[in-house]
Amino acid sequence: MVDLFVYGTLRHLPLLELVLGRSGAALDAVPAHLPDHGAFAVVDQPFPAIEARAGHRAPGLLLRGLTQDDIDALNFYEGGFDYTLRRVTVELDAGGSAPADVYFPDPGLWQTGAPWDLAAWQADWGALSLRAAEEVMAYRGRLSPAEVAARFRPIRIRAAAWLAAQNRPEDPDHDLARDVVVHEHKRAYVNFFAMEEMDLQFRRYDGSLSPVVNRGAALVGQAAVVLPYDPRRDAVLLIEQFRAATYIAGNRRPWMWEPVAGLIDPGETPEQAAHREAMEEAGLTIDQLETVTRVYPSSGASGEFLHIFVGVCDFENIAGGGGLESENEDIRSQIIPYDDLMRGVDDHSYQDMPLVTAALWLSRHRDRLRHGEP
Repeated sequence: MVDLFVYGTLRHLPLLELVLGRSGAALDAVPAHLPDHGAFAVVDQPFPAIEARAGHRAPGLLLRGLTQDDIDALNFYEGGFDYTLRRVTVELDAGGSAPADVYFPDPGLWQTGAPWDLAAWQADWGALSLRAAEEVMAYRGRLSPAEVAARFRPIRIRAAAWLAAQNRPEDPDHDLARDVVVHEHKRAYVNFFAMEEMDLQFRRYDGSLSPVVNRGAALVGQAAVVLPYDPRRDAVLLIEQFRAATYIAGNRRPWMWEPVAGLIDPGETPEQAAHREAMEEAGLTIDQLETVTRVYPSSGASGEFLHIFVGVCDFENIAGGGGLESENEDIRSQIIPYDDLMRGVDDHSYQDMPLVTAALWLSRHRDRLRHGEP
């Protein structure tokens, strides 16, 4: 049996229960704190790190009598982020002290800021962290902690996309609790993207349930797509890059002309992502975003959800672009007159659906944008 002191996100009981795979009601957990230490927010991350600081006290929970399986589960969840267990003495809030293990980050691993606030984290990141942890723990026994850590950003992107989907309006004609029966949920593959499968039944139009069917979906997240348009020049800017997916599918033209696009990070709005991606990929500052549509581009195969915009801007002020080396992006851009764009749509030169969708929207709203009308 092991006694463990937790000071950060694992103080959130639903997350602790998910990681351990059992109810918190069976846990022996008591409030405690670690003197001369503090839990501080990690810069640009939604979790804290513990640091030794005189005069501070790190609040937390002392979990007593954890089993080896509990520790193995916690090590899997925490281990990929260079946290190691260290023995300390904590003080119980009710009085007295006790030895316990604590997950400490490697020295210098994180840059920290203000003291971490559990209540604020629960409000802003609790639901997303639970969804992400559900996926993480599904890979226990299949991936190493380091392999999961390397995939944690896209896991969080998918978690944010799932929450966003849950917040969209419900289907008025179907009760999902009654009309869809899930028999098994399998996470078949994970890397930058993920493939999930379900064995399920769905309500048919005659009122009966379908046979149990196996269906899969490629899960990516949410993406912001923006077609830059300069109304003074009456031209658009397109980017071109190699697309492995189309090459793998057998396409003999895997370098694709597209609008600017990129995945939406957790905590980021689609509009913020559109502005960020326009600068990263094309070196453009967008002056005005026009919403084209918000859609699933291939609902039979993919769970990706697109927020498509036309971005009004001035091509006089292009600064940088080309994508991020950290994401292995190699992008070139080209300014194309509007008439050339539409000829390309009409003669089926373009293979990217969001580009064609944005171009057709632009054809309906071009005069308004050129005259500066709202």
